[in-house]
Amino acid sequence: MSKGFRQSQSTLHTWSGLLLGWVLFLVFLTGTLAFWREGLNRYMRPELPPVTQPMRVLAGAQRFLQAKAPDGKSWFVTLPSERLPGAQVFWVPQPKAGEAPRGRRGGGGRRGRDTQALIGADGQPVHARETRGGEFFYRFHFDLHYMPVIWARWLVGVAAAMMLVAILTGIVTHKKIFRDFFTLRRGKGQRSWLDGHNATAVLALPFHLMITYTGLVTLMALLMPWAAVANYVDPAKANEALFPHVEAPARSGRPAPLADLSRIVADAERRLGGPAGYLEVSEAGDAAARVTVLRAPTTLLNTRAPSITYDGVSGRPVWRSPAPGGAAATAGVMIGLHAGRFADVALRWIYFLCGVAGTLMVASGLVLWTVKRREKLPDPVRPPLGFRIVERLNVATIAGFPLGVAAMFWANRLLPAAMPGRAELEVNLLFLAWAAAALLALLCRPAWTWRALFAATGVLLIALPVFNLVGPGRGTFGPLLAGDLVPVGVDATMVAFGAGLLAVARRIARHRPAERNRTRRAPATPSVRVLEPAE
Repeated sequence: MSKGFRQSQSTLHTWSGLLLGWVLFLVFLTGTLAFWREGLNRYMRPELPPVTQPMRVLAGAQRFLQAKAPDGKSWFVTLPSERLPGAQVFWVPQPKAGEAPRGRRGGGGRRGRDTQALIGADGQPVHARETRGGEFFYRFHFDLHYMPVIWARWLVGVAAAMMLVAILTGIVTHKKIFRDFFTLRRGKGQRSWLDGHNATAVLALPFHLMITYTGLVTLMALLMPWAAVANYVDPAKANEALFPHVEAPARSGRPAPLADLSRIVADAERRLGGPAGYLEVSEAGDAAARVTVLRAPTTLLNTRAPSITYDGVSGRPVWRSPAPGGAAATAGVMIGLHAGRFADVALRWIYFLCGVAGTLMVASGLVLWTVKRREKLPDPVRPPLGFRIVERLNVATIAGFPLGVAAMFWANRLLPAAMPGRAELEVNLLFLAWAAAALLALLCRPAWTWRALFAATGVLLIALPVFNLVGPGRGTFGPLLAGDLVPVGVDATMVAFGAGLLAVARRIARHRPAERNRTRRAPATPSVRVLEPAE
């Protein structure tokens, strides 16, 4: 392989990783947290006990919906499991005279608080604190926030494409990358950062390739719509081909009691070969009612989960989804690999740790850009504007955003549980803390800001489990004695990462930059040395 080609790939690797590197860092960090989104959903509602009898919860959901919306146009139930704090229910009321009919999934934007509820482990509706929980991190890693979704997905899609280019060119550029994985030189400036970057890249290289490529696949209809446009003039036809479903029935006007949903779900699980995940009831309380049960995607690699539709009165199956075609099955498997919902606890930890490695890979690559160029600057004390912008963006993003995440977890514990709009306020406080960190990065020396932000984040992460021990709620010992390891595991992970950030802050504080001999630039004064600023 010619040196010129490798050098061209090195340049492409550098700039493809830098230009949207800060977006990639946010996507990797929040996507890594999203691997535990169900656990975070429960952790951020500590008053809710785990579900031990799912059918009891489903029976309670049916009683609640029959009392709240007995003639609803549609009911939607997220079936309970050990991963979830209960059954989330939504309903769409019958349209009023002159009102435009809503879509199959309710339409009309977000569902209001008056058309949703959470049924707890005891089968009764619960009034837990409002929170976005782990769902925020899941949505943020491809929808971002405070901007139109279509723009956000285009930005994330372009960033993912550049990430794939950076990974492939990195393999080409580092011809000894696998040997370098076993080399970690400490205190060597640029060489140390390069060794760390190589190690985190090679450690989970198959994962990085898989997660980046499958992430692009999840956005393929947006980024590359030509195949669908060429074959389907009507978008509804394309949607029908990808997501086949039985048409919703017309309401007959003849009242009829709904069959026992627990019995229908039990039969569907037997026919589908696994646990059910979602349930939809159309035209409740009518003789034409239909009940559709979808298998849980947490038990399948293919996210195109099969479904069965039942007559809502007799409980007889009337329709079953056809097997997906090759293209749809391939897309479903790709999305399943990316989301990792099928993974058990052990595999989920592997996903999570590989995601941490990917986050460190992006962060170390961004820092390495400044380290390499500082060593080549004529005057490191007064770097050019472009260098200062990149350096401060690194501090604001790599050290600032984790501080915002820690602030969100604290807001979840400290805001009054009954406060209206508290879920969005938690998210707003994350961005306010991040904005404060960015302002600090802009105004203060990077060497000081790095350690201040890392130390503050480490303290907040370690202090939160301590607060959980003595603060209101179920605490830590209660779930531990009950065998509920989810909140205990989240607390332990926070302590581990908090300790790691404190160790990083301590190392930055103790770092002393090597002296730089400038005799080549100043031959008349060979004894003059300039101290290089800390990274």
